[in-house]
Order: sequence, then structure tokens, then C-alpha cells
Amino acid sequence: MADWNEQQRSQQQSFTGASVPRTGEVFDAGLRKHMLSIYNYMASGILLTGIVALLTASTGLALSFASGPMMWLVALSPLAVVMAMSFGRNKFSQATLQMMFWGFAILMGLSLSTIFLVYTGESIAQTFFATAGAFAGLSLFGYTTKKDLSGMGTFLIMGVIGLIIASVINIFLGSSTLELVVSFLGVLIFAGLTAYDTQRLKREYSMYRGTEYAGKAIILGALSLYLDFINMFLFLLRFMGSRE
Repeated sequence: MADWNEQQRSQQQSFTGASVPRTGEVFDAGLRKHMLSIYNYMASGILLTGIVALLTASTGLALSFASGPMMWLVALSPLAVVMAMSFGRNKFSQATLQMMFWGFAILMGLSLSTIFLVYTGESIAQTFFATAGAFAGLSLFGYTTKKDLSGMGTFLIMGVIGLIIASVINIFLGSSTLELVVSFLGVLIFAGLTAYDTQRLKREYSMYRGTEYAGKAIILGALSLYLDFINMFLFLLRFMGSRE
């Protein structure tokens, strides 16, 4: 049967004078386009966040977000948007999710503007580029590796929950040692999540391609990788950042 299909394909090429793409080739091209769209969304979101953070810090507005009620509003608003996008993915339209993603990127920019009050601009830039290089390598590994990383998912999510609990506890303890441990584990956990999420998004393409959900999957995939990048950057900044 396979030989007959190959013969038919050869005959079609001889009549048309053109190459007929195989099913696998079409799938691979679609997958590359899908992942490229995710990376483009993610990179655009990070760029928007950076621009908003720089403008907010340069105008002095970051000082108003450093303490008081505004601090909690700016800090918790991005989390509220992420939860709304995650739980409402089936309810919201693609256009709505897209607007929520850009809104989330802007809110994150307002929230991250306060790091310019703590760290020097040079160390922030150095940490950003270090994170970008690490993210690119880890994401490439997740995309190309033949090893199944799905078993890491539950462990990594539990690790994130542990980081949140430890960070809340340290707000009251104020332990510099615990902060270093949390930062070190945070870098490792979100490095692992970068590779894991990349492989997960690659596999999900076969489920969503050709469906109405495919466009939503791109936006939500970009959100996942965005969060991996930003969290890895923030934890790494605690090691590489030079304080003002």
C-alpha cells in the first residue's frame, strides 16, 4: 500500500512538474509556524513589559508603587489576569484573550518598575540578557529532545507552590539565608519549566491544529513561556543584581 501511494505521488509530480508535500512535511511546517507565533507573542509581551517598566521608573511613578495600597494593587493585578485567562480559556474569545495578554504585559511592567529602585540599570540589563540566553538554550532543548519531560510537570508545579509558601514565610522571618535558598531553587525550577512547557506546547499542537482553539493555544502558550522567563529573570536578579 505504501509503495502504491509513493507511485501515485511520483505520477502526480510528473504531471504537475511540482513537488507534492508529504503529510509529515506539512505537519512540521505547521508546527514551526505555531511555535514561532508563540515565541513572537511572548517576545512582544516581554518587550512591552520592559518599555512600560522603564517609562514608569523614569517618570518617578515607580515610587508610588513601592509602598502603600497601590503596591498591592499593582502586584496582585497581573495574578488576577493570569487566573482569569487560565480559568476562562474556553469562555473567552481569542480576541478577548489577546487583549488580556497585552493588558497583563502592561500591568507586569508597572509592577516590575520597582526593581529600578532596588538594582542598578546595568545589572538589570546584564541579568536580562543572561536570562534570555539561558531561556533560548532551555527552550531549544525542550523542543528538540527525544526524552519525555512530562514526568517533570507535577514535580515542578509542586516546586512552584513550595516557592510561594517559602516566600510568604520569609516575609515575616526576613532570613537572608532562606531568601538565597528560595532564589536558587527558583532559578532551577523555572529553568526546568521552560524546557517542560516548550515540549508540552509542541505536543499540544497535534491536538489543536485545525480547530478554533488553535489561536487561543498560541496566546496561552505565550503566557506560559512569558511567566517562565520573567520568574527566572527575577530569581536570577537576586544573585546578579547590584543594589542601588
